[in-house]
Amino acid sequence: MKKINSNIKSAHTLDGEFYCSDKVFKLVKEKIFETSWQFVCSQEEISESDTVLPFYFLENFIAEPLMLLNNNNRISCLSNVCTHRGNILVEEKTKIKNKIVCNYHGKTFDKEGEFCFMPETDGMKNFPCKNDNLTKVKSSNFFQFIFVSLDPILPLNDILKEMTDRISWLPFHNLKLRKDLSKSYEIDANWALYCDNYLEGFHIPFIHKDLNATLDYKKYDVEIFKYSNLQIGYAEKNEICFNIPSSCQDHGEKIAAYYFWIFPNMMFNFYPWGLSINIVKPLDVKKTKIDFLSFVWDDSKLNLGAGADLDKVELEDEEIVQRVQKGVGSRFYKNGRFSPKMEKGVHHFHSLISEFLFK
Repeated sequence: MKKINSNIKSAHTLDGEFYCSDKVFKLVKEKIFETSWQFVCSQEEISESDTVLPFYFLENFIAEPLMLLNNNNRISCLSNVCTHRGNILVEEKTKIKNKIVCNYHGKTFDKEGEFCFMPETDGMKNFPCKNDNLTKVKSSNFFQFIFVSLDPILPLNDILKEMTDRISWLPFHNLKLRKDLSKSYEIDANWALYCDNYLEGFHIPFIHKDLNATLDYKKYDVEIFKYSNLQIGYAEKNEICFNIPSSCQDHGEKIAAYYFWIFPNMMFNFYPWGLSINIVKPLDVKKTKIDFLSFVWDDSKLNLGAGADLDKVELEDEEIVQRVQKGVGSRFYKNGRFSPKMEKGVHHFHSLISEFLFK
């Protein structure tokens, strides 16, 4: 693999090997995902005091057992592994009264993860020590959404600054998780191929005929930031769009959707009806899970415009991405080129991957 040329007009895409190599997949895990921020849930899922919510950082990929804990409405993240013999402390969402107690040998921790008690410790030397406490893991919020990182390169607020500045006028306080509209998909393709496809609107007239009818393809553009980028979907003449206040930079524009991508694997798609969060989770070098989480603030607009029939759009994307996975493994494929107008987002993504892998 070679570094990606910063000049999109001269640059080549990632080599086909990137999407097919177990060795590269391992490097991506270590150098990109282990330092990333990952979405966990909305605060509404852990809104009651004393609630504990166990989860894995990235299940079946970086399966680090963690837990969120609501301690008097202050949410923190702790390791979910007992420091005695490695037992998983909490296996399902529950409420605790005062202490976290391991059901294996009774080692006990307070709500801050500090060691409290363990039976049969007479005669132990240098006990307890720092390693007897549960590790505290970095967590942060974007409005009501909770994220965690095992070893962050930057504060979450720095990474999400441009998204926050652009859409903070939206009614986040009205968002409610709709589990009936949320679902997960699994595809036989590398996680980055799925992101490649998301990061360009070049394919929309060819793959998404119905979506293309709602968007003004000629106005397509991408705004590039340090660790994120934004694609704006402009509405055709009579299609539904946001009512943007005069205080915002997009006032007067007919915007049907804001498509924010956050490196390496998160997508925040804002529509007049609400927000679709897509989390792209690597499972293996050629297998990926995508979680679609729907948060709604206006039910009356659910089936209108660019935010309508997202399941159909997803299945169309899956079909083409899986076909591309077969193609990039060909002995006759090396790499491709970027359209300077239509594939700025993909070039940005490949450049970041290259930057992290060659650090």
